[in-house]
Amino acid sequence: MTRVFARVGRAVAHHPRLTVVAWLVFAVLGYGLAVLGVHGENLFDRLSTGAPGVPGSESSEGFRILDEADDSGPSLTLVLDGVDPASPEVATAMAPAREDLVAIDGVVSVIDPLALPDGAANPAAAPLVAQDGNGFLVVVELAPDLAPEEQEVALDDVEARLLEIPADLDDAAPGVTGIVGGTTLIVEAITDQVETDLRTGESFALPVALLIMILVFGGFLAAGMPMVGAVASIAGGLAALLGFSYVLDLDSSVVNIVTVLGLGLSIDWGLLMVSRFREELHHLVDDDGGAGSRRRRGDGAVLTAIERTMATAGRTVTFSALIVAISIAGLLVFQPPILRAFGAAGVAVIVVAVATALTLVPALLVLAGRRMIRPSILARIPGLRGILARTADVQTEEGTFSRLAARVQRRPWTVLLACLAVLGILALPLAHLELRNSTTELLPAGSAQREFVDTLARDYPAASTPAITVVAQTSLEEAAAWATTLEDLDGVASVDPPTPVDSYVVIGVRPDTDDPGDAVARDVVHQIRALDAPFPTWVTGQAASQIDFNAAVVERAPWAIGIVAVACLVLLFLMTGSVVVPVKALLTNVISLAASLGVLVWVFQDGHLSGVLNFTPTGGIETYVIALVIAFGFGLAMDYEVFLLSRIKELVDQGVPNDRAVRFGLQRSGRIITSAALIVIVVFAGFVAGELLVIKEVGFSLAVAVLIDATLVRMLLVPATMTLLGRANWWAPPFLRRAYQRISITH
Repeated sequence: MTRVFARVGRAVAHHPRLTVVAWLVFAVLGYGLAVLGVHGENLFDRLSTGAPGVPGSESSEGFRILDEADDSGPSLTLVLDGVDPASPEVATAMAPAREDLVAIDGVVSVIDPLALPDGAANPAAAPLVAQDGNGFLVVVELAPDLAPEEQEVALDDVEARLLEIPADLDDAAPGVTGIVGGTTLIVEAITDQVETDLRTGESFALPVALLIMILVFGGFLAAGMPMVGAVASIAGGLAALLGFSYVLDLDSSVVNIVTVLGLGLSIDWGLLMVSRFREELHHLVDDDGGAGSRRRRGDGAVLTAIERTMATAGRTVTFSALIVAISIAGLLVFQPPILRAFGAAGVAVIVVAVATALTLVPALLVLAGRRMIRPSILARIPGLRGILARTADVQTEEGTFSRLAARVQRRPWTVLLACLAVLGILALPLAHLELRNSTTELLPAGSAQREFVDTLARDYPAASTPAITVVAQTSLEEAAAWATTLEDLDGVASVDPPTPVDSYVVIGVRPDTDDPGDAVARDVVHQIRALDAPFPTWVTGQAASQIDFNAAVVERAPWAIGIVAVACLVLLFLMTGSVVVPVKALLTNVISLAASLGVLVWVFQDGHLSGVLNFTPTGGIETYVIALVIAFGFGLAMDYEVFLLSRIKELVDQGVPNDRAVRFGLQRSGRIITSAALIVIVVFAGFVAGELLVIKEVGFSLAVAVLIDATLVRMLLVPATMTLLGRANWWAPPFLRRAYQRISITH
């Protein structure tokens, strides 16, 4: 294994410029295709959005039936507020606007209460008039058979004309306001917000990450190399997502979440590679009194350092990437397409990130050569000299982290129990976790489309879609008779009259709640499904979809957890030769993740810090966010576990006693772990600054997961447990020890 990585390092070292140029071309192509859309459409044009569903489930089948039966075209709706629909002056002012809308190519109907006989007084106009009588709706529908380009042009023209109507009515109704909304605009708002949040996150995360790495390495040159790898990794990740969009339905949230994962991991692994290269080059060039002190330029020190770096850190990076990829690939076991998309896209981005760490970063290191260990120009600045002396990586065996480990080892039981107590307290809010599958609630509260949806639900309940829809395969008469039983169910406020749609009948059920996904709505769904109707029925809606999604996740969760756990146990055994260390790693990571999820519930479900983080609580946590945090958080935790164990195992293999190996291993890896964790926290925090709630939830929870793991777990809990276990850390049954000697993955 060592020779394989050394050979890769040697190949890169002999062709560094070619490697860099190849990655430059790859990055330009990636950005050109995915962001600029030089081939016709960019990645963001191909994103979808909506409540996550489960193919084949009752709710999805109901949605499918309704979708196939719907022969109408797309529509846009103008919600007017501050206007009296009964005013003759308003009716006169609306006439030219209505004519203009009808004249737009592709428009098949324009509906508003003023166009009906007797105007707003007509009973048929009731759904189009605001409950307080101070507004009305204008609904414009397009032909269903328009070509995509024609539909886009028609929607733009209709939207532009609808937005002009408040000005047309201003003389008749001073102060009138209007909001234009519709499904196409909601989807567009979400995908546009994804792109905006991505730029916001990167513009915050990349500069701060660069500053942290300057402090870690003491200069721009070393700090810039992981950043170059990260930029190339983002380009490759976006290109991979574009490719996946042609075979999978990519939800808009996939782009930001997967991109930020690739960004964080790429910087992590690049940081480890640069740090190890500098360490190896120091050993070869700067060892006082040894052969290294007599080395000169051209003596092969850079090539040797690269080979050693690839054989050690390169192996660790590959091993870490494999474990992280397996953790995220566990999402492929689940049935919901959104989780499979996250799993496939996540693995693809990890492949790109590890490729930059093993080829692009080493090539840049070779080109930089001995300049990597020279004092930076920043070190000549008096004010910075002292700071960099304390933060830049050092070569000593004793330091802050070894002293911390020594303190932990003096009182391991106290540290262990204190850490478990803190983690347990943080995990307590998990006891009242509520899972959600939200839709427009994910939009920022101040966005136009969120305001449109909220206004429609509040002021025009008869025109809004019922929270629960029952699709029945029966006659209208039988459906009407059965619908009366729905009115008596607990939590039902009203039942809409059954409506025939193709060979089906649709019954709208309105729960006694303003929240379409809360416990009241879910209970009504359960009651309807338990009625055992005398004909086939499908119950749909947000609550029904939420129930089916959660059931699908719970059904496959044991398989996903089992596969990931077994794979990680096997890989960690091949790395350490122990069965104790892998089990300990799994247990500590589970406890750490539980604490992170508890903090997530406390903040986003309970609403604490909502003002600071600028979000409106939805009363729960998105179901797929929990799955993502577990998969991604577990992968990141194992990433740092591998960083630490690889250095401890090196020392143990050299004959260093267990406790000293733990101290020196933490000293050698602690700076990298904390620096990498700080950068990843900054990266995730950058995306908390975005507007989409789901991105905030994932970014915040993963930042917290990394913070807890890199401090309480890696710096305190792991040294304490490894000290208490002593030599038992490295125990394995005789038959497994023999297997390890044959197939181990060692330096």
